[in-house]
This record gives sequence, C-alpha cells and structure tokens, in this order.
Amino acid sequence: MTLFLIGLASGILGGMGIGGGTVLIPGLVLFAGLSQHQAQGINLLFFLPVAAASLVVHIKNKMVDYKITGFAVLAGVPAAFAGAYFASVTEEGLLRKIFGVFLIITGIYEWLKK
Repeated sequence: MTLFLIGLASGILGGMGIGGGTVLIPGLVLFAGLSQHQAQGINLLFFLPVAAASLVVHIKNKMVDYKITGFAVLAGVPAAFAGAYFASVTEEGLLRKIFGVFLIITGIYEWLKK
C-alpha cells in the first residue's frame, strides 16, 4: 500500500507540473529499500508517460510555443544524456547528497516564489 501511495502522490504532483520525482525518489529509497541509482532510473521511466500525457493536454490547449520547444529539445537531450552518465558514475552517497541539495534549493525557490 505504501508504494501505491507513493506512486499516487508522485503522479498527482507530476500531473500538476511540480515534479513527481520529489516524492517518488525519496519514497523508493526510504520505503522500498532501493538504491539511489535504481530510484532515479525508475523516476525516469515514470516520467515518460506523465510527460506524454501532459504534452497532449498542452498541445490541445494551445499552450506549446514550438519555437521555444525546439531550442529546449536541442539543449535538453544532450544535457539528459550527460546527466544520466554523471549519475551512473557517481557514488551513491554523493548522489544522495546532490539530490538532497537539489530538493532543498527547489523547496526554497518554490517557497520564495509564492
């Protein structure tokens, strides 16, 4: 039931555009006993259908600027490969710390933005 609730919360946050990985990754590490690498890999797989569904909705609502999208894809794809490589060669303890700092910075940013 715990994993179901983690997935549900992650899906809701992902659908809202907040980022389900902020719940999914710590949930899988803390409650499912997965390594940081495994949890981040699962998050990437989880992200794909959520992103596809979100893209369909945004296209339907005419909320996609295709000029900006092209530039974002050109920068994002190589960055994703670089990030995946970096994560694969980084020690798990350091990867956890980097992810923790990322979550703190994201939380502070969201708190100050409101």
